[in-house]
Amino acid sequence: MQVLSIQGGRRLCGVVDVAGSKNSALSLLSAVVMAEGVTILHNIPDIADVRIKASILEVFGAKIQWRENSLIIDCTDLQNADLDQDLATKIRTSFFLLGPLLARLGQASIPAPGGCKIGARPVDYHIKGLEALGASINYHAGVFHATAKRLKGTNIYLDYASPGATQHLMATAALAHGITTIHNAAMEPEVSSLADFINAMGGRIEGAGTSTITIIGVRSLDGVTYRVPSDRIQAGTYLVAGAITQGDVTARGILPETQTPVVNKLQEMGFDVEVGGDYVRVVSNSRPEPIKLRTMPFPGFPTDMQQPMCALMALGTGTSIVEETVYEGRIGHIQELNRMGASVTLSDRTSVIQGVPNLVGATVSASDLRAGAALVLAGLAASGETHIRNVNYIDRGYEKLEETLTSLGADICRSEVEEGYNFLRTENTI
Repeated sequence: MQVLSIQGGRRLCGVVDVAGSKNSALSLLSAVVMAEGVTILHNIPDIADVRIKASILEVFGAKIQWRENSLIIDCTDLQNADLDQDLATKIRTSFFLLGPLLARLGQASIPAPGGCKIGARPVDYHIKGLEALGASINYHAGVFHATAKRLKGTNIYLDYASPGATQHLMATAALAHGITTIHNAAMEPEVSSLADFINAMGGRIEGAGTSTITIIGVRSLDGVTYRVPSDRIQAGTYLVAGAITQGDVTARGILPETQTPVVNKLQEMGFDVEVGGDYVRVVSNSRPEPIKLRTMPFPGFPTDMQQPMCALMALGTGTSIVEETVYEGRIGHIQELNRMGASVTLSDRTSVIQGVPNLVGATVSASDLRAGAALVLAGLAASGETHIRNVNYIDRGYEKLEETLTSLGADICRSEVEEGYNFLRTENTI
């Protein structure tokens, strides 16, 4: 078992060049199967989820090469295949290949999705949209089977502005005959990035980034060279790391407008925030003031930043309120933060956080990706040593986490220990 050990209490200072976006990269790796040729993705994050997605593409005949921070994908000889359920359920976005494979090959079979257990994430919107495009879909023994002679453009209304469904259906419709319009579409930056990628391949998508997206189907798409944008959640996490350690941290190489919700809340908490052309800097000299926070689809406050922000609120000077409206199961951090001396109570989807002066290092376990990030942040600020188990969750979304935090002045390391190891047997060592 791998464990992260953090000696807390160090002030983090410095500049972080933010890696490529996990969520963008995974959506691009779904759409890439529609390209008849070679695609090169630069600034690709070398994280567990991307490695898994690349392995899934190889099952369908894609040829994959890694070159530093670039991924070369040749989908010329794509073919149908039976995808192992154990591999498919490691990440949720394996399911987002169903439509693009169907559009390219006329049929596809993909097991039901997996990923972090953070609440109900049904695929009803995906299936309804694919069927509206002309797909015939059957579900048997945990696998979705889809067929279509030729998909046809249509009007799709999403009951909820789901980023996953928007990206899945937008990509699929790129090879449909005629015009598709998606109403109540998600407006996340990752949707716009995917549209830019498909347009670069020869697609015709308009309106991405708004609530109405129009896709004019084309007969084929070509390989392209594309740069994955920076990860807005990683950027936000490092900014919070600066705030929670009363430090001075700059996230560089980003689109600052994607950080607006986080910037506004950090300023509301009393921190100095500087926004430049491609960076955001946070300077902290005090504990945060209490705030109210409600997660919402973009451009609202991102659900992926809720748990990291809760770690910061735990050290506040008063009572903060957090309402999670997107994923009701995004609560795995609460019990673990309380182990470290936080005072967090949960009522339905609302967390009440009574700020405390200090957190104390403890042995805790990550229950999902962003809960793991929250525990890392808490460990950076806590007195004493924190040991974080289930590091595999954190590895799904953060590239070179220890290296980055160490460059900012953190005392953090990764170790291998046996299952059931008792950290209390030693003093600040593994």
